[in-house]
Amino acid sequence: MPRPSFSTQLFTLWLLVAVLCGLLSGAVWLTLSSALGERVVVAKEQAAAACEAVASRYDMSMQHPDATNVDLMHAVLDLVLIRTEGIEGGFWAKEPASGAPNGFLAYAFPTYGGSGMKRDVPEAETPLILRTLQHAASIGQMRADVVSSGTDAVIAIACPVPRHAGLLAWTLTRARPPLGPYGQRAAAILAGVLSVIVVLAVFLALTLKRWKHNLTRLERALAPEGEFERGERLERLGERDLDQIVEALNRYVARAEQLKRDADALNAQLAQAERFSTLGKMAAQIAHEIRNPAGAMRLKAENALAGDAARREAALRSIIEQVGRIESQVTSLLALTQPVSLQTREVSLHAWLDDIIHTHEPGAERRGIALGKDVDVEQDAGMPIFDPVQLARALDNLILNALRHAPSGTQVMLRARGVESANGKRLRLTVIDNGPGVGAAERERIFEPFVTGRPDGSGLGLAVVREIASAHGGRAYLDDDSNMTCFVIDLPWRPY
Repeated sequence: MPRPSFSTQLFTLWLLVAVLCGLLSGAVWLTLSSALGERVVVAKEQAAAACEAVASRYDMSMQHPDATNVDLMHAVLDLVLIRTEGIEGGFWAKEPASGAPNGFLAYAFPTYGGSGMKRDVPEAETPLILRTLQHAASIGQMRADVVSSGTDAVIAIACPVPRHAGLLAWTLTRARPPLGPYGQRAAAILAGVLSVIVVLAVFLALTLKRWKHNLTRLERALAPEGEFERGERLERLGERDLDQIVEALNRYVARAEQLKRDADALNAQLAQAERFSTLGKMAAQIAHEIRNPAGAMRLKAENALAGDAARREAALRSIIEQVGRIESQVTSLLALTQPVSLQTREVSLHAWLDDIIHTHEPGAERRGIALGKDVDVEQDAGMPIFDPVQLARALDNLILNALRHAPSGTQVMLRARGVESANGKRLRLTVIDNGPGVGAAERERIFEPFVTGRPDGSGLGLAVVREIASAHGGRAYLDDDSNMTCFVIDLPWRPY
């Protein structure tokens, strides 16, 4: 099973961090919320019990229900509320006597942590206390109200005092988070930590997005059709780690270019060495080919010097013939050893092939051979581009070779085709004859210099054909699929 990519691993890591942050935040919120809820329930029960205790204790201590004893109220409040931490309370009359603001008759907070005795009703919670008292007075039974603010809750309890119409006792307490006096600070610190983690997660996400974008660019550059495969230098991505990889790849491209140049130089040297080797073989062969006519000319010249005028004339004709043979050998050798220089242009196949056929018609007529052409090219294909002079030299060699081997009364056909291939449109020129063909032993070496099946042949004609075809970016070969002798020149329709 393949391993996930580096960017996928980083994204998975960021996703895990984000999920953990969410789970941690949710767990903290649920913990604080559930703990505060439990504290509210407990505080509510304690405040309700304290309220009932204050009301019942005052009722039991009063012998005259219709009277109001504020000092007794304070004493009862101090006695009862001192037992419960954090609860304050008092007495309230529905129809207050003069001097009792908002109906509050007495108030006490025995467990107050500040300095001195606290006897003032808390102003901030006064609306909540009055609302609770008025509601309890209207229904004639205990009433509890809870107001939450953030992580705190304020609980107000109001309960009627038995046998005292319009008189109610009330208690007030606060439910705080379970983290003690530093709970809010700890919660703030925790919230800050979570905020930092969230910011880091966002930063990591942006970083991963940039990394993924840069990695995608690098992957495209390394793709089969990318800049790296084309041998181009890669652009820096702005990431130090990735730029080190880019620089390493660019150094590799530079080394590859240098190695390619070195390889091209070595190939050129090897080709030159092969050419020199071939020239050595050719020189030895041509020396042999020239030595025989030279020996014949020497013998003819010696006979001419010793003979009469008729013998001298015959000797001179023979010498001229041998000189022509040497000139032919030297011309073919020069054509093979010198690089083929191309002057390409658009060529009309019909007119160009007609000129070649007209050149060889007299020789074909002397041998009793019909010379024809067959051109099959699409009308909208346009004219091919090649060097008409050099390619005519190649076809001349193939036609002369066919005329030498074709029996009298047969036909030599020059065929031109436009064909489609995997490498694009190509021009295929074929010279066909029904001569004896090429033996199996010579088929593999027929285009090499000095390989010939004729005693009087130089073996250079087909080698020249191969050189001209290669110079055009094509090739020359002997067709194996035909029952006749078919020499083929295949080259691009238009060079790239």
